[in-house]
Amino acid sequence: MKAYLELMRYGNCIMAAIAATIGVFIAYNILAANAPDTVLFPFCGSALVFLTVFLVTGAGNAINDYYDVEIDRINKPNRPIPSGRISIPAALYFSLALFGLGTASAFLINVPCGLIALFNSLLLIYYASTLKRTALLGNLTVGYLTGSTFLFGGAVFFERGGLESVFVLFLLATLATVAREIVKDIEDMDGDMKDGARTLPIVIGARSSAYLAASIGLVAVLASPLPYLQSLMSVRYLFLVAVADLLFAAAVYRILGKGDPAGSSRMFKMAMAFALVSFLAGA
Repeated sequence: MKAYLELMRYGNCIMAAIAATIGVFIAYNILAANAPDTVLFPFCGSALVFLTVFLVTGAGNAINDYYDVEIDRINKPNRPIPSGRISIPAALYFSLALFGLGTASAFLINVPCGLIALFNSLLLIYYASTLKRTALLGNLTVGYLTGSTFLFGGAVFFERGGLESVFVLFLLATLATVAREIVKDIEDMDGDMKDGARTLPIVIGARSSAYLAASIGLVAVLASPLPYLQSLMSVRYLFLVAVADLLFAAAVYRILGKGDPAGSSRMFKMAMAFALVSFLAGA
């Protein structure tokens, strides 16, 4: 069981599930502020959102490892598949089962949520098999998939405009994730080149990719006050997201100033986690 949880990257699954649940909470707060007597908090729907995103994210991580087993033998030999703790066929069947369960639970919420889960599941499979090895398009796909956790939470209130209420959070999460994914590709250049991948750093070079990642991260930092300015978040968000912005700045310095993609990737991850805390505190 431990190996399968590791295959899912359960920590990332929990973070994504929390992000989607925060999306539900934020959408509810915005809509309830305009119609406090007509909008009820969907406790059952929130639980299903958490479960769906946890399962689909885990399925995506597992299918990614299934297709990346040769790269991981070089870059991450201790992962469950290259280390031999989980067989290649078992990883595939496990991933498909998670995709099926996650999509089914999404349709229990409503049709829009089900369609988002189905689309994201298919996109995750296509990403792992094809898009990951393409320049920039793969990074943009991961950015959308991460940001879409907020869209999924807002879709619980689809008929009341829930998607529109969380769109800016989707945008911020997408930008931050694209920046981190580019940095991760710089970190994995050696293994990717041996596998024949055509990631952005391989196509345009590590330095140019680092500048692009830094630029996208800067856009995310500059856009971070928008939820407060749009009255979607309280002043608590503004103070806490400033800490996340400092962590983003540190991540940029790590990649541009020190040429340390591994350290930069860790800093980006910390910044995204803190940004998630700021969303929760400010909602």
